[in-house]
Amino acid sequence: MDKKVYDLIDSYRDEYVETLRRWVNVPSVKGAPAEKAPFGSEVRRMLDTAMEDARKLGFETRDFDGYACDITLGDAAEKIAVLGHLDVVPVGDGWTKPPFEGVIEDGKMYGRGTNDDKGPTLAALYAMRAIRDAGIPLKRSIRMILGCDEESGWEDMEYYGKHEQIPEVGFSPDAMFPLINTEKGMLVLELRAPAAKEGLKILEFATGNMHNVIPGECNALVEGGEELAEKVRRFAKITGLPYSAEVTDRGVRLTAIGIPGHAAYPKGRRNAIGMMLLLLFRLGAKGLIGPLATAVGLETNGRSLGCAIQDAVSKALTCNMGILRLKDGEWYGTLDFRCPVTANQEKLIETVAAHLPGISIKVETQKPAHHVPAESELVQCLLAAYNEETGETGEAMSTGGGTYAKILKQGVAYGAMFPDEEDLAHQADEYTKIDSMIKATKIFANALIRLCAE
Repeated sequence: MDKKVYDLIDSYRDEYVETLRRWVNVPSVKGAPAEKAPFGSEVRRMLDTAMEDARKLGFETRDFDGYACDITLGDAAEKIAVLGHLDVVPVGDGWTKPPFEGVIEDGKMYGRGTNDDKGPTLAALYAMRAIRDAGIPLKRSIRMILGCDEESGWEDMEYYGKHEQIPEVGFSPDAMFPLINTEKGMLVLELRAPAAKEGLKILEFATGNMHNVIPGECNALVEGGEELAEKVRRFAKITGLPYSAEVTDRGVRLTAIGIPGHAAYPKGRRNAIGMMLLLLFRLGAKGLIGPLATAVGLETNGRSLGCAIQDAVSKALTCNMGILRLKDGEWYGTLDFRCPVTANQEKLIETVAAHLPGISIKVETQKPAHHVPAESELVQCLLAAYNEETGETGEAMSTGGGTYAKILKQGVAYGAMFPDEEDLAHQADEYTKIDSMIKATKIFANALIRLCAE
């Protein structure tokens, strides 16, 4: 890569940091829709902030009614897409740093979105700036599309696609290096069932905001007193799991402490809802509790749901219960499945329903698996850029995560987390290393030059 591009990216460092901090300051969690703000006022504010900063960098932007925006470098008809998102998941539990201040300690910026996906998206934008400022002629244009609903229903990309042609080839800087060319299918099922009239009476239960987050804490209020609380303590001792029980004037407050994470990556995590289901079932809860405790519990591979499948390309299925609430006498919950490429999702739905008697099952979200051959020009160019900048020999990988790469005919997830780094996407104290983001900016610039330069 041209040394001038390296020097430019290094010169942008302080500006990049301050811009990212400004982006992190906006709590762009999905909210109530309003005019020109289909995903809420804070997401709208984040979109406006990103467009204003892009214009300050000398780019023209287009606003697609608050659903998304795009930024284009070059005027060639053929385009390479870079797809990032500006929305973030809710904060959740367990933070020791302010989630929306962009605090910097030991070379790390902490905050929701630093890793997923504001930091990487901004790095890609600065890579585009370096290519332009270095005066590199392009045979293909670079079209950056910034969406506002990636963490929810992807209505942003659906809207954008109805109003503008989406390029066929590109990448999303929303995962990890070296490169992900296979994404599992996504299946989110909505569960509903009436509250049981018999057994342990559950007075309050509301855990989780997003289907794609492994909840780290679950609380429930149940009828009972000291005798029931003592049963909880014995169960905690038997299982070795962190449960607690507090006797109040309204009943017993139960707490289960899990290990939060991203639904697609359950290894080393522990679902607090699953913990609570096992406890409530042990205490005599009826209705929905029994089937869920038996068929889901703390499993992450769907075995007791009859869904433990895998293939050589995308590995094993994963399953996560991200939401479970009791309101007005009815239970509502979600199951998030990341399905292998060869999975028959309709068969999976039938199988899940058969293993959860008495529970209504409805499809909330369904996305097919996605695969780009490793020998494609796209994959080879991107890997070559990564290898040149790192001195490694990277290979294409598969993931259970879902990125905007799926909307492209040939799209992959590319960065920005490096293989030896801690993944805290959707978790407490999310952060990004500033040095890593500058390095990622150089990799993105290298890759885009390989794909687009004359």
